[in-house]
Amino acid sequence: MSQISRRKLLNQGKNAFISLSSISLLNLLANSTSAAETVISNLETQIPKLMQNALIPGISIAMIRDGELFWHKNFGVTHKYTKKPVTNQTIFAAASLTKPLFAYAVLKMVERGEIDLDKPLTEYTDKPLISDSRIKLVTARRVLSHTTGFPNWSGDKPLWINNTPGTKFAYSGEGFLYLQSVVEKITGQPLEAYLQQQILKPLEMNRSSLIWQPEYETIASYGHNRQNQPKPMSKPKTAGAAGSLRTTASEYAQLLIAMIKPGIVDSNNLTETSLQEMLTPQIKLSNSLDWGLGWGLEKTNQGNFFWHWGDLVTFKNFTVASKDLQTGIVILTNSQNGLKICENIVDKAIGGKHPAFKYWMIDY
Repeated sequence: MSQISRRKLLNQGKNAFISLSSISLLNLLANSTSAAETVISNLETQIPKLMQNALIPGISIAMIRDGELFWHKNFGVTHKYTKKPVTNQTIFAAASLTKPLFAYAVLKMVERGEIDLDKPLTEYTDKPLISDSRIKLVTARRVLSHTTGFPNWSGDKPLWINNTPGTKFAYSGEGFLYLQSVVEKITGQPLEAYLQQQILKPLEMNRSSLIWQPEYETIASYGHNRQNQPKPMSKPKTAGAAGSLRTTASEYAQLLIAMIKPGIVDSNNLTETSLQEMLTPQIKLSNSLDWGLGWGLEKTNQGNFFWHWGDLVTFKNFTVASKDLQTGIVILTNSQNGLKICENIVDKAIGGKHPAFKYWMIDY
């Protein structure tokens, strides 16, 4: 059993019939050591088959139980032709999984009184970002809940506001970049330096970075397109709060663990009040989906979960976790086809139906 804490498995039975389509790993872990081992063995057998069918060369998975990392497994290769295996050190492009990490940092600034979630961001800047008077309605809360009214990306065009801020959900990377500029002005530091000091190092995400590091030249995965052809990972020279994080599955799991465990009153971790603020619905998307601060929120038959996905075209990722159930999973892939198997893996690992996979922006 790969990197699994056997002391976490309750030895209550020796024989179990395993049906991966109907029984999740986490349910079995609570009932039978032998059953859990069988499920994990089946996952390790089935995931390569799912990858082969979907033309996905490499994947890394980290799973959390009882608020701790208990299983981490790598599959496949970092490059279709070189066949270099994915390892615990392999760096993936996290893409929009960067956003919850940034949100965590912003909530820490709120705790310190450095920024107010509901204060217009224009009050922190020398001049408005754009001439539209509605810019004065944009706050940190509205950025983190994607209710700024900004487009996702403006491209080469000047930034604009589509909807009055606070009235409608509209996923926006531009909003995160705006808030990033405010954070950098308040802290007097580039975002990379600030996050390394305040979040990444305290969470022991020691290889993770929002800018390209020299060591990545030998440990970063290539991405792969729909036809399974390798494409080099982009190498960001400046940090982007919306999507430039480079990380590993086990390191990103540390953020989930920080979210899942009870809040702590110290200089780096969030208090329980702040964690609950992040997981409080800010805007409704559907009967089963809301958006919090940095995280998508979903209601399932098992309870409430927080989630996010990442899409950098040739790197696609997914993470979902439950604070109440103390469980979660991180799935990083190096393929444009990566999301095609994430729902299947989550179903086998956590169980239940997850409405997050029906969110329209998730591109399979």
